[in-house]
Amino acid sequence: MMLPTLRELRAQLRHPGAHEALIEQVLAGMASSPAAHVYTAVFADSALATARAADARLAAGEPLPALAGLPVSIKDLYDVAGRTTMAGSVLRKGQPPAGHDAPSVARLRAAGAAVTGLTNMSEFAFSGVGINPHHGTPRNPADTVVARVPGGSSSGAAVSVALGQAVAGLGSDTGGSIRIPAALCGLVGFKNTQSRTPQAGAFPLSTTLDTVCSMSRSVADCLVVDAVLSGAPLALSPRDVRGLRLALPRTLMLDTLEPAVARALERALGRLSQAGAHIVDVPLAELAEVAQINAPGGFSAVEAYAIHRDALRDRRSEFDPRVAARMMPGEGVSAADYIVMQQRRGDWIARMGHRLAGFDALICPTVPLTAPPMAELVASDEAFFAANRLLLRNTFPINFMDGCAFTLPCQAGGELPVGLMLAAPGGHDAALAGVALAVEPLLVA
Repeated sequence: MMLPTLRELRAQLRHPGAHEALIEQVLAGMASSPAAHVYTAVFADSALATARAADARLAAGEPLPALAGLPVSIKDLYDVAGRTTMAGSVLRKGQPPAGHDAPSVARLRAAGAAVTGLTNMSEFAFSGVGINPHHGTPRNPADTVVARVPGGSSSGAAVSVALGQAVAGLGSDTGGSIRIPAALCGLVGFKNTQSRTPQAGAFPLSTTLDTVCSMSRSVADCLVVDAVLSGAPLALSPRDVRGLRLALPRTLMLDTLEPAVARALERALGRLSQAGAHIVDVPLAELAEVAQINAPGGFSAVEAYAIHRDALRDRRSEFDPRVAARMMPGEGVSAADYIVMQQRRGDWIARMGHRLAGFDALICPTVPLTAPPMAELVASDEAFFAANRLLLRNTFPINFMDGCAFTLPCQAGGELPVGLMLAAPGGHDAALAGVALAVEPLLVA
């Protein structure tokens, strides 16, 4: 069962010892079978000490920081002082421990967060599925009958929040790694403009595309965490759904939708239209150019290969073979090819900004399918790579655009989670947040 929102929790945690009791409850849940493979490390003692400090401040009548005494999980991609950052791999065993926390982790601690543990992830953050052959794969809590994938790469982060073991999960988003697992697990995820949050202390996949961000229960909660991670809250302006202009792209993002996703999208668009939003079909043919511009290799493959080329040569058997296979296209890409990719991307970003001018947001399904059953994707490379391509299809262009985006749950009760994505060009985070706050209540009605 998910935790209440931050506002609801603050109202509940007013009695002596409340924060400590909450963390004790969370730690017990972290040791239960539904949380298998969610965590790669648990910080019970420090989390309890942080909770007790929050209780002491409350008893003294002192104001509490934004996340005081509340459980927050950290993707095992971020430096934590005294620990080796494993990034979902076994290759980094024996590497020197981090000398200090990553800025994002330090800011969460400064806001009072009780960091409960490090969460599992796709190896080196290079998959939208979330399967990890080294540390096991967290099971998506949305289905208690069929074991389904959680989405990746921030798999454990999503499951920690979905199980009610964290108010927020710090993750990252290079091609959808916040939004995909949030969508598949029924959460809200916010991929901010890349430059808004510091990348230092996060093990890189693609320095061009990596974004430090989080997922939580609600848009408001994501914005609280974003303010902590960025060091400054967004300047929000209240919006009304009436009069919103939302661009529905007819290129790529609506292709081959699973029927459950198509139904959820139609229902969401109908509610928005009835509330006065203008849903405008747009060709947005530029989306069809992404695959060509991102070739040869792609930014993630080229930049990951540059990081791991020695290990790929000398220790390839220790990689997740599917991750290694995705890195290898970066091997033969020349500096000239890479520079041209950057130039063409810059031109494409400018053209996308021009196309989306006059719209409050782009709107589409976050992913075109619900969470696939895990067994087939574990057993079959063909099934795995087909699912991975689909899971990344709608989210990746937003990273390529250096844009910002929310995924919001839009499924009906009893249905598997479906995410609705709202996106905008880079730097429009505050305006997009206003749209997301206005849209969110209509999706859960």
